[in-house]
Amino acid sequence: MLKEVGVGVGLGVIISLIWLGFNIYPLLFLLGLFFLLFKVMDVRGGVKEFPFLSHNKHQIRNSISFDDIGGQNSAKKELLEALDFIKIPEKIGLMGIRPLKGILLAGPPGTGKTLLAKAAAAYTDSVFVSAAGSEFIEMYAGVGAQRVRQIFQQARNSARKKNKQSAIIFIDEIEILGAKRGSHSSHLEYDQTLNQLLVEMDGLSMEDEIRVLLIAATNRADLLDNALLRPGRFDRIVQLELPDLEGRLQILKLHTRNKPLAKDVQLEKIAAETFGFSGAQLESLANEAAIAALREKSKCLERKHFSEAIDKVIMGEKLDRRPGEEEIRRIAIHEMGHALISEYIKPCSISTITIVPRGKAMGYIRQKPERDSYVHTKEYLEGQIAILLGGAVSEEELLGSRSTGALNDFQQAVELAKKIISSGMSSLGVISSQDLPGGVLHKNIKEIISIQEERVRIIIIKYREVIEQAAQYLLKKERISGKYLRELLNVKNTNEVEHEVV
Repeated sequence: MLKEVGVGVGLGVIISLIWLGFNIYPLLFLLGLFFLLFKVMDVRGGVKEFPFLSHNKHQIRNSISFDDIGGQNSAKKELLEALDFIKIPEKIGLMGIRPLKGILLAGPPGTGKTLLAKAAAAYTDSVFVSAAGSEFIEMYAGVGAQRVRQIFQQARNSARKKNKQSAIIFIDEIEILGAKRGSHSSHLEYDQTLNQLLVEMDGLSMEDEIRVLLIAATNRADLLDNALLRPGRFDRIVQLELPDLEGRLQILKLHTRNKPLAKDVQLEKIAAETFGFSGAQLESLANEAAIAALREKSKCLERKHFSEAIDKVIMGEKLDRRPGEEEIRRIAIHEMGHALISEYIKPCSISTITIVPRGKAMGYIRQKPERDSYVHTKEYLEGQIAILLGGAVSEEELLGSRSTGALNDFQQAVELAKKIISSGMSSLGVISSQDLPGGVLHKNIKEIISIQEERVRIIIIKYREVIEQAAQYLLKKERISGKYLRELLNVKNTNEVEHEVV
């Protein structure tokens, strides 16, 4: 608004001077000179305005609160304790507690770091100033340090204008400006910017007119400088993790509360099938299920819509390309090999088998873990290797050769074998995998995988007919449930028992 008024006044003055007969060319030259100077200062990092939010009663009702964030109860508790230093400073002072200056939110992408910072703005009666780490770095020396000073000064000035006693500064992706000094040998601008941030944080005090709390977020805490992480600067490092089963259920309830759900939708089962999903992926899952229901003109979200959405979030959208008849049969046999070994090792573990191309995969199986597990035994890892080898061995036994479709399976199998060796569960015992000679490592990886390959081959040969029958049915339907495969296995096992009795 002020710019428009200024332009209008300027044009009015110029028109008046022309009407009075003045030579306006020198004036236009000076105006152009000032304009170029302003632009140069702006490019070189002159005045930088960072966006800020101030919450009034109407905004608080529409903003994000801690109740809107699920699956991060411990992180919310730690953050709320720190925010109390701003919200109730009198009680904190009576206990002789030093106020926290900085809080670092560290965790994988999509776990809610930015949401927590926004919820902190709604929880405290503070001015909230936000910036990304990339906004501080420029090619000109001194710009980053200047912008660090500006964001702290802007936070204080905004708080005074709004009659607030405190301000929260949120910096996302802080690893860009807070990386270890010396890691950018050809660009000292990074080190100058970090030094200025350290100085500003050292200057924060409880006795300040405006209390300032710095909240930062990163998914690469290992890159940050040690001086930034010490107590007195970032006093608390709040670790956010991928949600567990209870957390995923809580997040699903939050993201489906405004969506009509059919009676066959059981969020508990969906939470169990989404092990490893982040909060962002679960939000995308609920959104994709709603889109699928809208596409079918359904009045509510059904179980099939969520099943389709899970596949889409994991693998991507369906592809239009259709493999040839011979190739699609190979894919079906490959996937049935994976599914058979999975069911043999862990009954009732397969949820879906499909040969519909998605993303980079021409087919895939979806397993349903019974419970979340974070510590794995040797038997579990060997079982996972066997499942990965099931596709290639199935191709070899039923079609006479393998294909490049098993490339990713082999890569994952090698990584699992390395994990067995590094964890001291191989014949080598407890060793340092980094100091192990390459030849010895390769020999032991090959040994672990070869044992599982022979184990898988015996199972594939035994259930060859089941794979053939299930693959034929899969070619017709393109997508089948694990229940069909289990029925075939039960029939096969029952017939064998009856034959032995006879």
